[in-house]
Amino acid sequence: MFRESLETVELDGFLRLNRASRAEFQAALRLLAGLPSIQCHSTDDSDLAVGALYVVSSDQGKVLCLAVDRALTITGWDSPVTLWLRVLTGQVRMGGQFGEQDVRSEACRVAPGSLTLQLAAGTRLVMVIPSERPTLPLAQDSRCVSTNMVSCLIDRFLLQARFFLDSEQMETGTRQLLGRLVELETTGQVPSGLALPTLDRRVKRAIDRIRRESDWQFDLPALASHAGASERNLYYLMKRETGVTPYRFYQHCRLIRVRRRLVDCQCEVPHISHYAADEGFSHLGRFAALYREHFGELPSETIQWRRALLDRSGRRQAS
Repeated sequence: MFRESLETVELDGFLRLNRASRAEFQAALRLLAGLPSIQCHSTDDSDLAVGALYVVSSDQGKVLCLAVDRALTITGWDSPVTLWLRVLTGQVRMGGQFGEQDVRSEACRVAPGSLTLQLAAGTRLVMVIPSERPTLPLAQDSRCVSTNMVSCLIDRFLLQARFFLDSEQMETGTRQLLGRLVELETTGQVPSGLALPTLDRRVKRAIDRIRRESDWQFDLPALASHAGASERNLYYLMKRETGVTPYRFYQHCRLIRVRRRLVDCQCEVPHISHYAADEGFSHLGRFAALYREHFGELPSETIQWRRALLDRSGRRQAS
């Protein structure tokens, strides 16, 4: 695997909520965390968008990424389980029965109990939430313990997640992350393979072009020339270092762009076929199958989740 700038990592392929109001953000957090006591407070009562939520799940727990555009305070997070937090950008002030602590660009473990989070504008916070308490006691008893090993485990997962091509890979990766975090905390043993090797510059150039040029039509010879490699070498380099072929990553990025539009959709009659066609998917049935393989749900279910959330937050609008 590889090292890539963490500034670009926010679980892009697993967007669950985008451009959300405070009420929507609160409703989503309550649902995803299973904590109806959660309250979200912003600096004013305007209806401006607060930010986005990304989530990956498994039977062992889930990983949430909170990306806020405006300052947001979250109270009532009465967690029955240990949490692991990783601040990617910005600043978080944590408070509770054990006092307050500022966290910037680091990771920590937070014991069960009541938690308050103050997120500065522009903050991206990753929360790893197990489905239940570890069967073994944690190695440390303090409220919040910073550790480079937690950072390494979470960062490695985030980098790998950029190349998850189906929901099975997502679930497996999430399960492995939770298992390694619990192993680290219960045994004090550092898991092997924490290093983040550097991505080959030719592969990085190819990936950057595919991700950033949304109107580019796939052309392997042109991509290889841009990357500075032969077609054969680029194919095998990318497959070796990311587990993904150039075309599969191109397809993956197109699916992500469709998902973003579906997540944003609040209209009564969504035009799924139009969104798919805009990204080059001409066969709706094939597109729906690929979408379900990638995200674990049908395109219509993505829209229905947002609609249900709007109903929960009392903000359902027709357009």
